Amino acid sequence: MKPDRALSMVGIAARAGSIASGEFSTEKALKSGKAYLVIVASDASQNTKKHFTDMCSYRNITYIEYADKKQLGNCIGKEHRASLAVTDENLAGAIIKKFTETGQLNNGGNE
Repeated sequence: MKPDRALSMVGIAARAGSIASGEFSTEKALKSGKAYLVIVASDASQNTKKHFTDMCSYRNITYIEYADKKQLGNCIGKEHRASLAVTDENLAGAIIKKFTETGQLNNGGNE
């Protein structure tokens, strides 16, 4: 299996301390205006997906539905994660660019 470049970029953001992970932290980052990108696991509940879709749409933040909870957690060095927010504008831009290049920014992106 080839390495997932987009998730690698998310891992770099995590090592830089620019990730808020978990539903509570993601929501807090969104409400405080610190989130520039929100990624929700594709196997998260429909309620979670709708909640973050609505919040991102209202705040005009890019929303991406990608990977599963285990992959999302592993890429940031944690266990399962249903959602995470990137809190650095430049890293978020680079991750969005990577998703766009690989054709993965097609399900929910508000860009």
